[in-house]
Amino acid sequence: MAPGGGCRLVVLDFDGTLADTFPWFCGVLGTVADRYRFRRIAAHEVDELRTLPARAIMARLGVPRWKLPLIARHMHGLAARDAAELHLFPGIAEALAGLSEAGVATAVLSSNTEANVRRVLGPTVAGRIDRYACGASVFGKARRLRGLLRRMGIEPAGVLCIGDELRDLDAARAVGCAFWAVAWGYTDPAALAAAGSDRLLSEPAQLLEAVLPARGG
Repeated sequence: MAPGGGCRLVVLDFDGTLADTFPWFCGVLGTVADRYRFRRIAAHEVDELRTLPARAIMARLGVPRWKLPLIARHMHGLAARDAAELHLFPGIAEALAGLSEAGVATAVLSSNTEANVRRVLGPTVAGRIDRYACGASVFGKARRLRGLLRRMGIEPAGVLCIGDELRDLDAARAVGCAFWAVAWGYTDPAALAAAGSDRLLSEPAQLLEAVLPARGG
C-alpha cells in the first residue's frame, strides 16, 4: 500500500500514539502491581522494558496471562477516574483535523474503552473519527482489526496502521496492513525500527504525510 492515493483508512492506536498516557501509566502501575500481585517496576528498568514486546514484559514482571482481563478492567477504571488529567500530544488534534479535511477515513483501534478514548479526545476531535474499535484484549488487536476492516468493506492493502507498540506492529502485519510507528509513545523508537516498521514518525505533524499524495503534495 502506498500511503496517500491508495490509503482508504488510517487506523490509529490511542495510548501513547494520540494520548500522552505513559507518565500516568507509570504513576499508577505500582498500586496495580500490589493489587494483582506482580512485581513492581524499578525506575532503572523502565528504559530496558520499553525495548521489549508485551509478552516479554509480562514474563519479566511475573504477570500470568489469566490475570490480564482483570488488570485491564482495573486500569480502564483508573483511566476513567483520571481522564481529566490525560491529554493528547501537542499537534494531534491538528493532525486529525487535517486527515478529516483531506477526506481520509480514520479509526481508533485501542485496548482502552471507547468511553475513555472519547473523553480524552473531547467532543470535537472525537467527532472527526469515523470508527472506533476499542476494548481489544492485550493480544487481540489483530482480530479486532480484521473485524473493523470487514465491517467497513476495506481490504488490508488500503489501510495504514499507526501505533507506538510492538504489538501494534504485530497486529498490522498479521492482517496485512502497512504500519508506521511513532517515536513519542510507550516503546523505544529503535526497537520499533528494528522490528520492521515501514516508517518512524518523529512528530505528530508527520501523520499528515499519510494523505499528502492525495492532496497533491
